[in-house]
Amino acid sequence: MNYDYLTNVRPENMERITTPALADAFIEEQVAALRAQIGSGKVLLALSGGVDSSVVAALLIKAVGDQLTCVHVNHGLLRKGEPEQVIEVFRNQMKANLVYVDAVDRFLDKLAGVADPEEKRHIIGAEFIRVFEEEAKKLEGISFLGQGTIYPDILESKVGVKAHHNVGGLPEGLNFELVEPVKLLYKDEVRVVGKALGLPDSMVYRQPFPGPGLGVRCVGAITRDRLEAVRESDAILREEFAKHGLDEKVWQYFTVVPDFKTTGIKDGKRTYDWPVVIRAINTVDAVTAQPAELNFAFVQKLVARITAEVPHVNRVLWDVTPKPSATIEWE
Repeated sequence: MNYDYLTNVRPENMERITTPALADAFIEEQVAALRAQIGSGKVLLALSGGVDSSVVAALLIKAVGDQLTCVHVNHGLLRKGEPEQVIEVFRNQMKANLVYVDAVDRFLDKLAGVADPEEKRHIIGAEFIRVFEEEAKKLEGISFLGQGTIYPDILESKVGVKAHHNVGGLPEGLNFELVEPVKLLYKDEVRVVGKALGLPDSMVYRQPFPGPGLGVRCVGAITRDRLEAVRESDAILREEFAKHGLDEKVWQYFTVVPDFKTTGIKDGKRTYDWPVVIRAINTVDAVTAQPAELNFAFVQKLVARITAEVPHVNRVLWDVTPKPSATIEWE
């Protein structure tokens, strides 16, 4: 391959990684490149637990071993049970050097009253960087920051569709050199590489999760009660998808709670509560996407559970818009 990974432009002649052999060649090339870039230095990796950062972690472990420190930041915008799962998989099973940071109040206080999605993304991204800077100061000799940036992140940021917290370089005065070994790959390629690295299927085929987390699914200014409605409805959705075998057939599925209320009825009385929006899509590379075809009886079961079990919700909507004209996420 021998492509220049200092650029943010994928070469037109770069072969799509679709086979184990191509993945192995990519891994060999990147391990050599990482060793050349990092040398005897130490790397701090933002580890969300998603496939992108997990593949970067595996590449770095293969390349530089215990020179890597993984940092998992709980910013309060993660899915239900996710921080516990990340600790179990990476610290207990993969034996990674993992630092867990509880920053829930810090992030949610910064985001209070902020409705603009781009401003939310920038606040979350900047705060992430500050957290890593603080963690790096607690460790000796950290000079590199690893990130799970992939090519669709770069494309969407470049054309102004939406900002990604891991695109655009670091704030002035921050003394990290970026390490981004999968930044020229599409999501399907990252999965092939992850499989070749020996990561478990539960990690490789885990559905994508945005860097700002539930912050872009709690549309508008984030409130803690509405954020919990997103988290609880998402947990119901994921549970039902897994129960019906849809978790292996649908590329991404999640819920959104908009910042408005609708009139409803519960126990014979008027309610004025939030709607929950179901979003389920299929795609290969995340550049274009189509809505997943769900059985209507299954959707009705989701409606019944969400309206019965999630506080302050009285209506469920189903978003069937393709990309384009919509993006996959609502913000």
